Amino acid sequence: MDKLEDSQHSNLQEIEQEAFREIGGAKSLDSLESLSTKYLGRKGILTAFLRNIPKLPVEARPSAGKNANLLKLRLEEVFNRLKAEIESNFDSSDQIDVTLPGRAFTRGTLHPVTKISREIISIFTRIGFEIAEGPEVETDYYNFEALNIPKYHPARDMQDTFYVAENIVLRTHTSPTQPRVMQKVNPPVRIIAPGKVYRCDSDVTHTPMFHQVEGLMVDQDVSFGDLKGTLTTFIHKLFDEDISLRFRPSFFPFTEPSAEVDIRCVMCRGKGCRVCSGTGWLEVLGAGMVHPAVFENVGYDTEKYTGFAFGMGIERLAMLKYGIDDLRKFFENDMRFLRQF
Repeated sequence: MDKLEDSQHSNLQEIEQEAFREIGGAKSLDSLESLSTKYLGRKGILTAFLRNIPKLPVEARPSAGKNANLLKLRLEEVFNRLKAEIESNFDSSDQIDVTLPGRAFTRGTLHPVTKISREIISIFTRIGFEIAEGPEVETDYYNFEALNIPKYHPARDMQDTFYVAENIVLRTHTSPTQPRVMQKVNPPVRIIAPGKVYRCDSDVTHTPMFHQVEGLMVDQDVSFGDLKGTLTTFIHKLFDEDISLRFRPSFFPFTEPSAEVDIRCVMCRGKGCRVCSGTGWLEVLGAGMVHPAVFENVGYDTEKYTGFAFGMGIERLAMLKYGIDDLRKFFENDMRFLRQF
């Protein structure tokens, strides 16, 4: 054996001794895997030795290749045996117990506006009203003129309208749904129209976008007494049977006669407090008998049919029902606030 061959043989022995020494200290699957890569991987020590065999003298190559391959087989056998031993001795207590319950994800909750909207809809559908929907981007005609609010009418100033184009607006109330439905359906009509509305108004008690529910009932011999009975039933279901109502004369272009509806203050029960400004009463909605001009715009016979309409702000009712004192809390998405509902 010449010097180069003796040197290669010595190197192979050193690789073998170092490999088994390190393997003896391996106590985990990760450490074994690391050592396997170190010696047998594509860039491993033994792999590099095998790649250098062609550089040896021709007579030394068979012996070097044979010994290197035998070492490779022994190392593979040792790695596989130790891996099996470690896996068999693995403490089952360290494994994942699939029978344990998983970690619970934080669940959301219904927004108070959504919650009370569903309650309002449930009350009215139980007494025979159907849900109707209309577009939020509305024509000037349906938002105003069909509801007896012609151009330059002073009542338009009450609406603070967002104009998209000359005759296109973001609806200021959900009332445009009423003439849209009446144009398609002959009486009797009994609908509620919940949805978003928009007005150029933003302060502590107003927001540019809020929610309303409008209601409409049309049939023969519908009276103001039917309106009072319907709204009394609604208020008692939403709050409680002991809440008193009062109807105050008011003005709306699309109803005549018109009324504002107040309820006995839910905070102080009529004794007078900051919420009701000491009056004992809270305004909750507007209502009235449908104006004959509205019926004429949709082709209803004003001699044959009468009807009533009403509208209310959902946020206001939510504030009263849940005792919320700041309108802005509805839009801040504070989870501490929302989790209460």
